[in-house]
Amino acid sequence: MTETLSITEGGNKEDTYRALLPQIEAVIAGTDDLIANLANVAAILKQAFGFHWVGFYRTTGPGMLTLGPFQGPLACVFIPFGKGVCGTAAQDRKTVLVPDVETFPGHIACSSLSKSEIVVPLVHRGQTQLILDIDSAEPDGFDAADQTWLEKIVALIARQHFCT
Repeated sequence: MTETLSITEGGNKEDTYRALLPQIEAVIAGTDDLIANLANVAAILKQAFGFHWVGFYRTTGPGMLTLGPFQGPLACVFIPFGKGVCGTAAQDRKTVLVPDVETFPGHIACSSLSKSEIVVPLVHRGQTQLILDIDSAEPDGFDAADQTWLEKIVALIARQHFCT
């Protein structure tokens, strides 16, 4: 695979997502190993957008998320469903976009540098299997375009690993 794209000054992030989607699809189609694919997706997104933190938490027991592959500084290892942004997205089984993490009730501060966050759950057969968590060091780091494209990326992972 060639190097992933990155947003350049004046670049359009939707164009970057549009270009990344087939790259991610090609990368994850090459292996049935979920952990390897999650690691590569995290690396691709971190490199392309320069997010502060990009990673996955997997559902490892009833109501519990456990840290999976990620790119960025040290992270929380366990997050219960319903706690913080990640646990809320896992419990509610829907994307949570937080423009300012300081205003989110019960926010879990794994890094004081994180200012905004988006969490996209992968739900299969009514159960959250994993979540994609991305933090920005900037307030209002995410918008509806990020949500749309990140949900498409999570859908690719779902098709590759959870749909039979």
